[in-house]
Amino acid sequence: VDEEGAIDFPVLGRVPVAGLTLEEAKFKLYGLLQPYLNDAVVNMRFLNFKITVLGEVNMPGTIRLSNKRVTLLEAIGMASDLSDYANRTNILVIREQDGSRQYARLNLQSAEIFSSPYFYLQQNDVIYVEPIKARVATVADPAQRFIAYSSGVLSIITLIIALRR
Repeated sequence: VDEEGAIDFPVLGRVPVAGLTLEEAKFKLYGLLQPYLNDAVVNMRFLNFKITVLGEVNMPGTIRLSNKRVTLLEAIGMASDLSDYANRTNILVIREQDGSRQYARLNLQSAEIFSSPYFYLQQNDVIYVEPIKARVATVADPAQRFIAYSSGVLSIITLIIALRR
């Protein structure tokens, strides 16, 4: 499918499929091929279906798939699961539809996640797993950073003094 949402097909020319599901596109192509082929078999699949998983997962990044039906839980599994510091109650799914971004926050600890329209991911969805507050505090706490740097500097000074004696 090109940038304009069309398939360039021999004999048929350009066939617009933008906005159609995979099944609808197969049915449309099958109907257009009927005058030329008896009992045509049409197979279509996604080759560049991708999602991006960011934040507190063990392997963040873009995941390319050939299967269109992927759940949020499967995507997290493909990113090697959540890290120890992941906030399981506030997973952000960012989806672009009709030129606008939609945001949904999902709770992995709630059964309601299975009925959410964001449970099944779509092309180019971005999943962001936020850190828990304890992780933010340990990284951003200036007092802890000062203590860590000070103890490192004092260790080096002590080592230099011990070596000079």
